[in-house]
Amino acid sequence: MTGAANSALTSFPPMGVYEILFKFLDATGKYMGTEGTHPWAQGFPLTSPVPGGPEIPTSVEFTYSDLKYPQATGAAELLSALVDYYREFYGANLTTDNIAIFAGGRPGIYATLMFLRPEYHVLIEETEYTPYWDALNLLGRAHTIVPSNPSNSFRPSLADYQKVAPQHSFVVKSNPCNPTGVTWRGQELKAAVDFCAESGRAGLFDEAYEFFQTGEQDSAVRYLPNIDDTNVFVVSAATKGLQTPGFRVGWVVASKQNIELFRNFSSIAMGGVARPSQIAVAKMLGNDRARHARKAIREYYGDQRERYGRALSELGFELYTGDGGFYHWARLPNGMTAEEFNDRLFKFEAAILPGTLCDMMRRGSDSPLATFVRFSFGPLGPESFESDVAILRQAIG
Repeated sequence: MTGAANSALTSFPPMGVYEILFKFLDATGKYMGTEGTHPWAQGFPLTSPVPGGPEIPTSVEFTYSDLKYPQATGAAELLSALVDYYREFYGANLTTDNIAIFAGGRPGIYATLMFLRPEYHVLIEETEYTPYWDALNLLGRAHTIVPSNPSNSFRPSLADYQKVAPQHSFVVKSNPCNPTGVTWRGQELKAAVDFCAESGRAGLFDEAYEFFQTGEQDSAVRYLPNIDDTNVFVVSAATKGLQTPGFRVGWVVASKQNIELFRNFSSIAMGGVARPSQIAVAKMLGNDRARHARKAIREYYGDQRERYGRALSELGFELYTGDGGFYHWARLPNGMTAEEFNDRLFKFEAAILPGTLCDMMRRGSDSPLATFVRFSFGPLGPESFESDVAILRQAIG
């Protein structure tokens, strides 16, 4: 046989952000995020301390016994630290049997959707986190779109979900939303949790950006006094708020029955998560340090959101950004498409995430989001602001 054989595997594209990373590499010869590039398309935070924030560990101590296979249940010290964290900040009624550990947040989300019983129908907003689309399509999950577009300022209400919800519905929602930063909290969040906790319903709240809320941070966990009586899943990770994406540590909070299934899955398919990473994250979650980090992250990124927002508005961007996360969600001026904008930005070794990749209907160039961009200020230090704005001004023309 000559030449390359056809793959025995089903073909699928990379996750949306990586489409831009690869295009950027082709155009510049550099990987986005390396020295001298401007990674406005990427969703990672600073991995050095933010102003006024706690130190971030650059080493971790472990013993020979920590080199053995990790527990499929998760490390005891990390599980205990998470229980203490959610009790301290949200008054949660949890035990260590309510938490499963994953190698980041995305595997927890994917596993939940993979094992979702077939009678459940997914409800997802029109504008959402790019890997949700990949997971739904690869897993063949039936789903209904909840309108989230300029007509409602990308701020759908619970009523919009209720209008399209079948008897067995499963809500998938990032909160704060990636890419828009729109955040449900307080009574609005409680009502959503109560809806997902009803008999025959379920829901997943992706709280990767929990720390990045302006004002008091909130969590769906606060509104789950009896989580074991529900099919509500709360997903988070050390990636964003703890500023350690490279540790690849995430978790799912859910009923004991559902967590048992995740632990069974870990024993079959994951083999657990690296113990050194779990040890490091457990120490970072100590209540005093967590309190310090929550305050510093909220204040630093709130200031960044405000000043980049002013600059983008002055350049003619139409902002729809909420008050969470570390993105600006905006429409480009003068009908420019995000694809055209990136072609211009590549010349400055910069890039944004096009709105089309956040379109859960994947309508390509015909998408109403084709002129929208997600601008990430997550990895940006305070010193880069002036040069960032100068590049944006030149690219807008």
